[in-house]
Amino acid sequence: MLRFVLPALGALLLLPACAPAPAVLRPAPAEMLPAAPPRAAQEAFLDTLQERTFRFFWERTNPANGLVPDRWPTPSFSSVAAVGFGLTSYPIGVERGWVTREQARERTLNTLRFFWRAPQGPDAVGMTGHRGFFYHFLDMQTGRRFEKVELSTIDTGLLMLGVLFAAEYFDRTDAGETEIRALADSLYRRVDWAWATTPRAPLISMGWHPETGFIPHDYRGYNEAMFLYLLALGSPTHPVQPAAWTRFTSTYPWASFQGQEHVNFAPLFGHQYSHSWIDFRGIRDAYMRQRGIDYFENSRRATLSQRAYAIANPMGWKGYGPNLWGLTASDGPRDTVVTIDGQRRTLFTYRARGAAADHVEDDGTLVPTAAGGSIPFAPEVTIPALMEMRRRYGDHLFQRYGFLDAFNPSLTEPMPLQHGRIVPGVGWFDGDYLGIDQGPIVLMIENHRTGLVWRLMRRNEHLVRGLCRADFQGGWIEDRCD
Repeated sequence: MLRFVLPALGALLLLPACAPAPAVLRPAPAEMLPAAPPRAAQEAFLDTLQERTFRFFWERTNPANGLVPDRWPTPSFSSVAAVGFGLTSYPIGVERGWVTREQARERTLNTLRFFWRAPQGPDAVGMTGHRGFFYHFLDMQTGRRFEKVELSTIDTGLLMLGVLFAAEYFDRTDAGETEIRALADSLYRRVDWAWATTPRAPLISMGWHPETGFIPHDYRGYNEAMFLYLLALGSPTHPVQPAAWTRFTSTYPWASFQGQEHVNFAPLFGHQYSHSWIDFRGIRDAYMRQRGIDYFENSRRATLSQRAYAIANPMGWKGYGPNLWGLTASDGPRDTVVTIDGQRRTLFTYRARGAAADHVEDDGTLVPTAAGGSIPFAPEVTIPALMEMRRRYGDHLFQRYGFLDAFNPSLTEPMPLQHGRIVPGVGWFDGDYLGIDQGPIVLMIENHRTGLVWRLMRRNEHLVRGLCRADFQGGWIEDRCD
């Protein structure tokens, strides 16, 4: 899991007897848009943001084993999900001229060799994974299970997306790139997705502990786990059944929020992670065919609804507005209740912040990756928001590796904190970067600019197989399914 478990976000509404006409992709209403920065200024900003964020993965990763820290500069374990984002960022760095192909190839080889050779088994100690899955957090040096964390299906899935992307990018015939493809294929093929459905088939369990067995929760729609089911459906060795996708989508909460009808999920990461690798533009499963939109449009609406929520600002937090918005899972200042301007407020540390029709978790903490991971969906509002964050808060928020994880403009007076610092009269600012929040910024900027990740993943046979078994049709996948 990604540090938390969310309750089911509502029941599925009855589908209409006839599908509505396909929606037209539209920008936000003109009256809601402030004057946009000049295009040249936007491109220069994206250059700086993308490179600085890439440098987090390049400079903070252990080069000997490819393990990416969960956070920095606070000393931490490695997050296997962050490794997946790192593997995907290295080719982006090559294409942008920040590192050479040879450097990226060596880093990728070291990473894949480590995971392929790392010990797998049911023992509680000394292992890196079991049945092809990997533990959520690993010791940065030894690569062994960190304390008693779970064998994580979702985090293994994010790692596998990076593994498969590396195989698509490193396509040359030299020995190093040939080995990358062989290792990647082997790592993916040995993941026993079917085993992960053992407790409550066909749904995939969130994870497993050697001490207690499977976690009593499964991934059911709608959330970031679209990619998990698609990877599991596409496996040539241990696939789950197509019924898994039907069951996953059967609990989608379709609703209107802030004027946007879409499948709701409160934190924006659930609308971003799958899209960081998979191009959902123009392809639709049975559920979206009945709704008349695709998942890309769904994420666009979720992004715009969050911005509209910030403009409405029903809880009266400081700073919220057209260019200061974005709720998703992130760090926070402290788990406590405080009085701000005479009003009692509940604050959190790490939390799945978000806003949707049936769930709002908002303590005034804004998260740059909420806008950064949504850049392709609505560039007309996401890029100006990120530029305004940097303009308004400068070095308090934007530093060596781009945006620090989170900030809260409402906390302007000194108070005890668990994370970060308060700049008097300005706000609270986190002191760390988080790998799983840095990753979507790098990947989605590139997808917005060149479509590199989407383009290469469209040719991956395993992903295509998974989409076909989930009955996706239309667009780029048309005529690619048996």
